[in-house]
Parts: sequence; structure tokens; C-alpha cells
Amino acid sequence: MEWQGWFALGLCVVVLLTLIFTRIGPHLVMIAALTVLSVSGILTSEEALLGFSNSGLITVAAMFVVAAGMHASGAIDLLISRILGRPSTTRAALSRIFFPVVSLSGFLNNTPVVATMIPAIYAWSRRIGIASSKLMIPLSYTAMLGGTLTLIGSSTNLIVNGQYQILTGEAGFSLFSITAVGLPVALSGFLLMWLWFPRLLPDRTQNEVFSNLREFTLEVSVAHQGPLAGKTIVKAGLRHLQRVYLVEIVRNGTVITAVSSEETLQGGDRLVFAGDTDAISDLLRINGIVPSMDGEQIQSLKAERGERRLVEAVVSPHCAAIGRAIRDTRFRSQYGAVVLAVARNGERIKGNLGTIKLQAGDTLLLEARPAFVSRQRYNKDFLLINDLNTEPPRHERAYLAWTILMGLIAAAGFEIVSMLNASLIGAGLMIITGCCSASQAEKSLDLTVIITIAASFALGMALQKTGVAAFIAENIVDLSDGMPWLLLILTYLTVSLLTEVITNNAAALLMLPIVLEITEKADLNHVPFVLAIMMAASASFATPLGYQTNLMVYGPGGYRFTDFLKAGLPMNVLTAVVTITVLLIGWPLTLAK
Repeated sequence: MEWQGWFALGLCVVVLLTLIFTRIGPHLVMIAALTVLSVSGILTSEEALLGFSNSGLITVAAMFVVAAGMHASGAIDLLISRILGRPSTTRAALSRIFFPVVSLSGFLNNTPVVATMIPAIYAWSRRIGIASSKLMIPLSYTAMLGGTLTLIGSSTNLIVNGQYQILTGEAGFSLFSITAVGLPVALSGFLLMWLWFPRLLPDRTQNEVFSNLREFTLEVSVAHQGPLAGKTIVKAGLRHLQRVYLVEIVRNGTVITAVSSEETLQGGDRLVFAGDTDAISDLLRINGIVPSMDGEQIQSLKAERGERRLVEAVVSPHCAAIGRAIRDTRFRSQYGAVVLAVARNGERIKGNLGTIKLQAGDTLLLEARPAFVSRQRYNKDFLLINDLNTEPPRHERAYLAWTILMGLIAAAGFEIVSMLNASLIGAGLMIITGCCSASQAEKSLDLTVIITIAASFALGMALQKTGVAAFIAENIVDLSDGMPWLLLILTYLTVSLLTEVITNNAAALLMLPIVLEITEKADLNHVPFVLAIMMAASASFATPLGYQTNLMVYGPGGYRFTDFLKAGLPMNVLTAVVTITVLLIGWPLTLAK
């Protein structure tokens, strides 16, 4: 290798060490590496920035918007309530995640599967009281394992199969050619996650600014003719809520206390809860729960509720509402807001919400238009106005969001349009149909993930351009010394190693022509070797850089680089052992003469 190759190799080592031993954001590290490669002349400016125009990157960005539409429309809540359930342990939660995700990933690109599931798992983890850091890495790993079940489960499988057809002139692999290897790997991977990950993964419960700091009194109503009317408390899902509990029911002027789980809800019931801000945000996402107001206010607010959000405000000593009961303050007409909850001195105030007389320093949880925050900056009624960025879900569009997602998947799956175009169309439809607002779509774009993915292409391109990747691959393969079983092992390990430092597609395409040439000269059966390349390229568990689903869960799980090393290295070893064992047993390595 020339100096450019050694320079690129050294830079790769520095990047990995920086990510492992510091807390510098991966997007900053990768941008720094891109800058060095461009300034040094190893890459041209076009090559350095090529990742930013990559179709895969744009697909990921579009799928973030699609996922926002699924979440904002309440479509994700349908999935949570009907499939995920309410497991009581981390292992039970892992079981609930594994089977639907691995099945979806077997027939869909795992990037949109993970993009769609991230907000679902995050909201679900808060609801069941399990830290999201215990579930996000298993979500990514499960999607990766599912991608090994079929030829269309991973883009790498399809790319390798297409290149294989070009290089050999053969028909290629069938849809389920890889299933005999992928299924044992997926099941053994799940067993390892189920046994080991609950203790191994960190508990990084994200302490939101306003979570668990104070207890609110919250009053909501059961919507007339809504989905909760006629259901018992337990069947409505209101008995085992986390960090919020039902205090009493006000029905036709009478108060029901010590509410039984079998109490049947009626339309118009006023439900008095106590809980913290974060829990109240989840409660208000339940379909059939509406703000507790007079009938006229409910009707006038209903049409505009999709534009409203939760705001936390502290009553100023100059507020005109001090000393008056909440029901008499005419909040909606005066401030364009509705009082949902109130706390005083960090504790809830007993009694019905409407009868509470406001005092200076009371903390109110309001549902208000976005303009409320800007307007209140210029008067003295409230202090410490905080927009909690929580908009009520558009439940009436939940099934529309699912239709858009299924249409997107079908269009890409049957190759009617490319995955890129399908995702862009899906993202546009989510906004146009109102499944999510434009502001929600903008906020859904995780720029740190997008920048990291785009910038990482530069490092992978430098390794290929300078000959480092080819040098490493050829030398490791030469170590086989003509022994077929050792060649198979080295093929797998080489692809696995390259996948952790460059993209999995690049690692697979780099090794494929080398392996085909060697197997042809040695009269070996190339099928198990090609399957080993596919499996190894999808088994990049040990770093967040090796596979984009790892990058996608990096932020939501609150992870550090070392978390992936601790969880991913055992997964890499197990996947390698199972894959190589199945290939050695199931396929002859030498051709019959």
C-alpha cells in the first residue's frame, strides 16, 4: 500500500478509538474524518460528499417522516394495545418484540421496520415501566436477524445475489435459499438476548425535565359514544397505568370513590386522576379520552384539537384568575387554552379540578394553540411557560396511516417503484392527509443520525479507494492454505470485520469476486461461501456504524459506543458459530468429481 492507504487505515483506527473511549457524538467524529480525508486529498470533494446524496440515506430520512405519521395518527398505539400488551418483565417484553419484528423484517427492508417501531417501543417502554435502553438494541438486532430469513429481508442479500448472477451467469438464489441458515441464527440470537440482555444492557431511564417532579390533579372525560363507553375500567386500560392513577369518577353530580376495576364507564363520565406530567401525556393519547369541559367547549375545541399541544405554565401573582375556581375563569375564551391539570407546591390538590381556586405559584398543565407560548411572553399572567411538544394524536387517521404504510411496503416489495420513491411518496402522503403535521415531520428528522450515516460513507470509500480493504481481504483469505473449512471461516470473519468499519454492502461486494475466484480455482462449492458472505454482512452487531438500524436506535436508547460492544460481540460470536456450523453440516464444500 502507498501512504494514502496507511493514512486511511490509521484514520479508521483513530475514529474507532475516539468513539470507544470518548463521549464525542458520532456525527461529529465522522464529520471530522470526512474533513481530514477531503483536505488531505485522499478523496475529492465529490467523493467525500457522495454519502449525502445516497438513495439509502434519503430513504432513511423519508421513513422518519413516515414513522412520525404513524405515531402522530395513533396508529402506533393500535399496535401497542393489540400486539405488544403489558409484559411485567424485560424478558417478557423482549419476547413480545421479537416475533412480530423478526417476521416483518423477513419480508421487508428492516430500515422502515425499525423506523416505524422506534416511537412505538419508546412510548410502550414508558407505559410498562421498562427503560427504553433495555429494548432499543434488541429491536435493532431482531430486525437484523429477521433480514437473514429470506433473500428480500436485507438489501445486502439482494445486492449480493444480483452481483452473483452477473459474475457467474447463473440464475441466482431463490427467496428461501438462505432460510435454512437464517432461521437457526435468528432463534439462537433471540435465546441469547432473552437470557443475557436484561442484565447486560444499561438502565438509562431518560429523566425528562418535568417528569416525576410534581404530582398533578387531572380531570378528563369519557367521550360520548366513544370507544371507552360501555367498557370496564380494566378493559379500558385505565387500571394499570404507570405513574398515574384513577382517584374518582364524577357521574351525574355524584362522586364514585375507590373505583372498582369492574366499574363500567359511561359517556360523559368525568375521571379524576393523579400523576406526573409525562404519565398524563400518555393518558391523553388514549382514544376516547377528551378534556373535561362543558359541552359547548368540547364541541368548539374538537375541530381544532389537532393543532393543539400540551403547555406547562406557572400562575403569576399578577394573574387575573387568582382566587377564582377554574370553572369560572373562562380560560378558553380569555387565553385560548384549557386547564387539564394543576399542582401546588409539587403535590396534587384533592378534589375536582373545576372547583380548585387558583393561587400564585400553581403549576397548570394546559392544552393550547402553539401561539399561546409566544403571546404569554408579553403579559404577566403566567411565568415559566414551557411547550412540552406533545400534540394529541389524530386517532381518526390511524387506519389511514396503516394503509399508507402497507401501500408503501407493497409498492416497494413488488418492485412497482423503488424503495426510495415509495418512501418519499409515503412521507408526502403522511403530511398531505394530515396523519402528521409539517412541524411534526420536521422534528422527526434526526439530523445526528442522518449526518453520521452520510459522513461514514467517506471513510468506507477511502478504505476502498486506497486499497486497504482489498489488501486486508486478500491477505486474510490467503491464510486458508487450501483448507476449505478454514477458507469458509476466514471468509465469514473477513466480511464480519469489514462490515464493522465500512458499510455491509461494500464489505459483501468487495469479498464476493475474491471468494468466487478462489472457489473456482480450488474446485470448491461456492454456494456456502456466498451464503456466508450474506450472513456475515448482516451480522454487524458490535458497533453502531456497521448497520444503519444500530445508528437509528443509538439516540433513542441513550446508548454509548461501548454498549454496542458489550452486547454485540457475544452476538457476533454466536452468529458466526451457528452460521459456520450449519453451512459445514448442510452443504458440501468441495465439488463432486
